[in-house]
Amino acid sequence: MTSKNTAQTITRLLLALWDLGGTQQEVKKGQFTKRIVSKTQKVADYQGIFEELQSQGAIAISKKGYSLTSPKGLEVLGEGLRSGDFKFEGTIVGTWAANALVRWISQIDVAVTGADVLVNGKSAIASYDEFKSVTLEVYDKLNQNYNLDDLVPIYRIRREIGDQISREDFNEWLLEMQEKDILQLQGGSLADNDPAKLEDSVTTEVSGLRCYAKRLN
Repeated sequence: MTSKNTAQTITRLLLALWDLGGTQQEVKKGQFTKRIVSKTQKVADYQGIFEELQSQGAIAISKKGYSLTSPKGLEVLGEGLRSGDFKFEGTIVGTWAANALVRWISQIDVAVTGADVLVNGKSAIASYDEFKSVTLEVYDKLNQNYNLDDLVPIYRIRREIGDQISREDFNEWLLEMQEKDILQLQGGSLADNDPAKLEDSVTTEVSGLRCYAKRLN
């Protein structure tokens, strides 16, 4: 599959997931694959694309189904539809695709500018100031509820905020909070040294792995 064909397939796949309500709820695997997999194809043919979109943060995959994440998934879909290279292959376009495009065009302001509405009903964090406010609120809640003695594990903050922010923005803005003396990021080891928890901590170029956050003001 060429890169152009892959890009078209990605756009068609995301459009189908959006049309099936993937931004509001998880779409069952059978329902989704029935929409996108033709009679001459197999679900396995799409595995690489599924994995790529999941790594980009455009879709979420569970054992039962797929979800279109916001804002990343909607951004990728919007870019694909606006691309000059996008087109449907063959001579017959499925009714679902035509109707989905009409609905996308009629709702484009809602779909794109309102891309901060997430599957879990929370708004995406779009700025440092918003991130700072949410992070301090989460910090105080965790610190109080679990008696953490002012040393809150960074992985717990990241997981509490969840899909409201990308991993990259979380890392960047958390470090900015340290630079501005709002939080102090500290090393140390976690009780079980779970690799997943360590990965959800923060690593800096200068200080290495930081596992805990302490509020300074």
